[in-house]
Amino acid sequence: MIPIAGRRLSLRAILLGAACAAAACWIVSWAEMTIGSIQLGICQFTPVAIGLLLAVVFVNLALGALAPRRALRPHEVVIVYTMTLAAALTMSRGLLERWIPALIAVNYYATPANHWQELFFQHIPQWAVPFDVQGDAAQSVARAFYEGLRGGDMPWRPWLHALAAWLPPVLSMFVAYFCLASVIRRQWVDNEKLSFPLTVLPVELAEHSRWSRSVFADPVMWIGFALPTIVFALNGIHGIRPSMPEIPIQYRLNRLVFNAMGRPWRDLGHTTAYTSMAAVGFGYFLPSQVLFSLWAFFVIIRVQNIVFSAFGATPEAMPLYPTTLWNGYQVAGAYLVLTGYLLRSARVHLRAVWRAAVGGREHSAAHAVEARPALPPRVALIGLGAAVLVVTWWFTLLGMTPWMATLETLVFLLVVCVVMARAVGEAGLLMTETSFRPVDLVRLATPMRTLGPNTLTALSLADAVFTRDLRGNLLSTLLDSLKMSDRTGLDRRHLFAALAVALLVALTFGGWLHLRLPHEHEAIGMYSYVYRGNPLLGFRYFAPILQSGDEYDPRLPAFFGSGVLVTLALSVLRMRYVWWPLSPLGFALSGSWSMIVFWFPMLIAWLVKGGIVRYGGMSVYQRLRPFFFGLILGEFSQAVLWATISGIWRTPAPFFPWP
Repeated sequence: MIPIAGRRLSLRAILLGAACAAAACWIVSWAEMTIGSIQLGICQFTPVAIGLLLAVVFVNLALGALAPRRALRPHEVVIVYTMTLAAALTMSRGLLERWIPALIAVNYYATPANHWQELFFQHIPQWAVPFDVQGDAAQSVARAFYEGLRGGDMPWRPWLHALAAWLPPVLSMFVAYFCLASVIRRQWVDNEKLSFPLTVLPVELAEHSRWSRSVFADPVMWIGFALPTIVFALNGIHGIRPSMPEIPIQYRLNRLVFNAMGRPWRDLGHTTAYTSMAAVGFGYFLPSQVLFSLWAFFVIIRVQNIVFSAFGATPEAMPLYPTTLWNGYQVAGAYLVLTGYLLRSARVHLRAVWRAAVGGREHSAAHAVEARPALPPRVALIGLGAAVLVVTWWFTLLGMTPWMATLETLVFLLVVCVVMARAVGEAGLLMTETSFRPVDLVRLATPMRTLGPNTLTALSLADAVFTRDLRGNLLSTLLDSLKMSDRTGLDRRHLFAALAVALLVALTFGGWLHLRLPHEHEAIGMYSYVYRGNPLLGFRYFAPILQSGDEYDPRLPAFFGSGVLVTLALSVLRMRYVWWPLSPLGFALSGSWSMIVFWFPMLIAWLVKGGIVRYGGMSVYQRLRPFFFGLILGEFSQAVLWATISGIWRTPAPFFPWP
């Protein structure tokens, strides 16, 4: 392995990375917001980042043949890729698609029928939104956003004031992610040796500047590349010319099979088989036990729903999530147990980090702290503590009670984000999402109405921006980036500097796009989930509670406790018996939208990988790696291609199976 901290940031890498980051912001804005049919930035391994990486790699291969000394070195390719990835995630569901619409949607969609003006406006601080909280619904600033400027001027002043007011928690969240990644990295990468599956392909592409040594020289890769290319090319042509046959890539099993069987089978929950070849490709590189746990627990939870229904229970939805109430609280219990397990496993490492921070020496604690961490231990711990304090303080200014603001911050940053980062680092999960919000834990002890209108209004905004729909978790991206920096010998602190530049590009150029495009193209006709879904869910949920209250549900502690017990049992079995196939991480992810999308590809990957290893051995497994690289590259490059075609010619785009 190349010695750590030997290679530094180069000017050409940072400039190319910034250019690719800006390009990613533009492509994501058109594909997700304007076209609305291709989600290029919601996965932890985003298609747009892979598409731009391929362009950089092909140019670099040409340079390697014509002018070898000018070719990008592996660590420079990693810099470009990680900057592109961070910007794409921030532009999409990682922040901007949730943040900007949340500040204006409640005003535009307030009506006399829903009473939002009376219920919420008076409890929103004026500095937090661009509209007048003492004014009417559908004010001019909201109409300009949703219906277009219609010849008027862009209302920059109210928007810039509101966005500036939100910068303290936004920047503090970024600081917390950087600090957490620096603290966690050594435990997960060096001590536990997690595989970080999402880093395998980018490093493979970055390591070679000669065609003959790269994965592209292998015909097996091109066979894998051809399969999704043919499928999505045919489906794309079908959208333009319906006479061309379409190859189905999703099967709604509820409608096709289970609904016709009546109760209890129809109550199994949302179950669709999305056939993503890229997800099968990623699954090939996961440990077999992890693969089995992911799809098996998805099925087990469906069986649980059927059993509950057979005994007379009526399925109830977890508020704002596509799973049942009992499973949502089981997942909450699993997350808390997993957090405790991760803390216990890392106690020696965390103690060393604390001693190094207190002693002010990076080499203290018998060299238990690495020679040059991404951030010095003292900086990391002080930064994390300061970020938590700033976010908590800001939430109280928004209207939350101090204890609710503390719960919101700590559960989100130190429980939800950490467990989801673990799901990416260990299980290679392409999309991060949970099944509960921090506020859902309040219902374990008291009804929601006891929180009061100020807190519920503040939560409607904060949950939409930060704690709900967590596809695009930047903590996972930072940890993956640190793993890739180790593989290519890149100085970790220089990596963090490059990522900071990428986030600056996303916040400035991406923020401008998020304001400009709705005013030009009318947000009311753009992607419905971004402009009429996520920013309104909290208000829709809390409005009935403010109007008529809610009652305490004594079943919730039982659901939560069952999740705690099951996760504890799985953790013990996992530690004591090497052969035990079910991971507690799979149980924690069982109710998430991520598994609704990826359970079927994980099942296919488990069957394929198991058959290859069993009957062909590890030599065949290694030989077929390029084929599965090809599946990933083929599907993701088709997504970028059809997003470009649809954006230029306004033609329908084929459906891609990671909505």
